[in-house]
Amino acid sequence: MSNEGYLTALGQNAKQASYALACLSGAQKSALLRCIADKLTAAKADIVSANQLDVAQAKANGLSDAMIDRLLLDETRLMGVIGDIDNVIGLTDPVGSEIDSRLLDNGLRLSRRRVPLGVIGVIYEARPNVTVDIAVLALKTGNAVILRGGKETLASNKALCEVIRSAMIEQGLPADCVQLIDNPDRSLVSGLLKLDKYVDMIVPRGGQNLQRLCAEQATIPVILGGIGICHIFVDAEANLEKAVSVIENAKVQRPTVCNALDTVLIHQSHAELFIPKLCKHLANLGVKFYGCDQTQAILTAESIEVSAATAESFATEWLSLTLGIKVVADLADAVEHIRSFSSGHSESILTDNIHTASEFMNAIDSAAVYVNASTRFTDGGEFGLGAEVAVSTQKLHARGPMGLEALTTYKWLAWGDYTVRG
Repeated sequence: MSNEGYLTALGQNAKQASYALACLSGAQKSALLRCIADKLTAAKADIVSANQLDVAQAKANGLSDAMIDRLLLDETRLMGVIGDIDNVIGLTDPVGSEIDSRLLDNGLRLSRRRVPLGVIGVIYEARPNVTVDIAVLALKTGNAVILRGGKETLASNKALCEVIRSAMIEQGLPADCVQLIDNPDRSLVSGLLKLDKYVDMIVPRGGQNLQRLCAEQATIPVILGGIGICHIFVDAEANLEKAVSVIENAKVQRPTVCNALDTVLIHQSHAELFIPKLCKHLANLGVKFYGCDQTQAILTAESIEVSAATAESFATEWLSLTLGIKVVADLADAVEHIRSFSSGHSESILTDNIHTASEFMNAIDSAAVYVNASTRFTDGGEFGLGAEVAVSTQKLHARGPMGLEALTTYKWLAWGDYTVRG
């Protein structure tokens, strides 16, 4: 079968399967998700073994430690993914809820009701947990899904999808509610982006090149996001003792994810004392630094290794234990830097001045803006949304962590009494 024929069959099967999903009750969808969780638990040894094959191949191919960490799915991580299914089961199903209702002067009773989008295509790279997260959220909202993971996690994704599809069959539903493109041919990505007859939305979860490809080639609405060039601004009135732990958490806890910190901006009043203290602490944790001219002078005097920061480095999503540092004159200077280099993902200010905090939150136009908190909270689970499909950095139709509601649309329902327009 040609690639075009293969994709058309995927689309047709997904569209047909979506009709069956759209008719499920909340109780039926919860039973389906419980079945998936149980089957994943029973198959955990096989899934972990498949992932070990992917990890071994990645190492043989010379992939970076950051990439290998992203694709790793050991038993601990797998059980965490399965645990997230319970969280999703417990969430309120938005499908069928009415957004508003009103009686018009002409006698029509008009309402808007949330409904599934239909078929969602998701293109992602290293993380196999995305396979489960997306499938579960899509099914909870009555959507069929076509998954295209990266070639580096092919064995893991096949194992996961086989389990999920077996649960669909056991629950009397079409297995094609969840389909995986298991051919690494990159032309299939371009083909999926043009499958607008069957696919209602594309979600790319990957780097800048994937985002650009989807934005330029898709004939289907695309949700852009997943690239996080994130900042923390240490204000003149920040508590410096507490600031260190927040910055450590944002940078070190899991540096390979999109909500990890990339650049810390430090008010000039703190530069001489705080930069050495912060960098000595982080250097002991393996962090490397790129600094502005003033930062370089301060760290060099303290015999702390630092590279020269450039516009290119400030525009880099590190995904590693690397941190950019810049001394700024004031809040306006910090805001200007963020506006120049942010990807619109997550930014934070550390300050004890409520007025400065409010000004920062109003001035920054990112999907998530924090006061005295780590950027690592930008996550569907942390926001109470359950597992997330993606973090959108655009403004239509979803923004920030995308949970259940972001996978629905609405339709207008009008009730009349044989009413005609005058």
